[in-house]
Amino acid sequence: MASTGLLFALFVLVHMYGNLKLLAGESAYNTYAEHLRTIFTPILPYAGFLWIMRVVLVLSLVLHVYAAVTLWARSGSARRTRYAAGKAALKTTWMRWGGVTLFLFIVWHLIEFTIAKVSVNPDATGVAVTQNPYALVVASFQVWWLTLIYVVAMLTLGLHLEHGVFSAMQTLGWTNSVRTYGYAKILGYVSAALVVAGFLIPPLAIQFGLVK
Repeated sequence: MASTGLLFALFVLVHMYGNLKLLAGESAYNTYAEHLRTIFTPILPYAGFLWIMRVVLVLSLVLHVYAAVTLWARSGSARRTRYAAGKAALKTTWMRWGGVTLFLFIVWHLIEFTIAKVSVNPDATGVAVTQNPYALVVASFQVWWLTLIYVVAMLTLGLHLEHGVFSAMQTLGWTNSVRTYGYAKILGYVSAALVVAGFLIPPLAIQFGLVK
């Protein structure tokens, strides 16, 4: 669970950077989206690297969910009493249900921007929008309720990431001293803050009319 969690943390950081390309305009963003399909060509076929990345991420997600369910079941059978510390219990509950929330959001996010490419904006539908990455993103986040869902999801991701990065480093044995323990806590906070801020800038800029 720690290994797949760190892989996802790395992925969201890279994904966040790519999303910020939207602020540079339609040409820059669409060029970036196309470049993802031409990485390592002609060694790999068109979109080959993208599909490899998708398969790795899907397998990692399956392993991460399996590990989470397994640990959930083990903790339930091994611990007959509740946590004495309310904070520890709250963290555990949050990681579980926050993970479920993120899973549901990921499914919708993939349907909207990758699998089906649907525009929920009644004023911007059709092939011209759904087949243009920049236009699809802008049209989507012009819808206030979708932007709100995205904001909630990113805040959930931030809280999940803050605890997850630290826990993963602790699980892998990288917090054996007071100094490394402190570094791991700081890295968790910084990663979460960076990801949340980076992911929220484009949709909020669109929602408030700064990007059209």
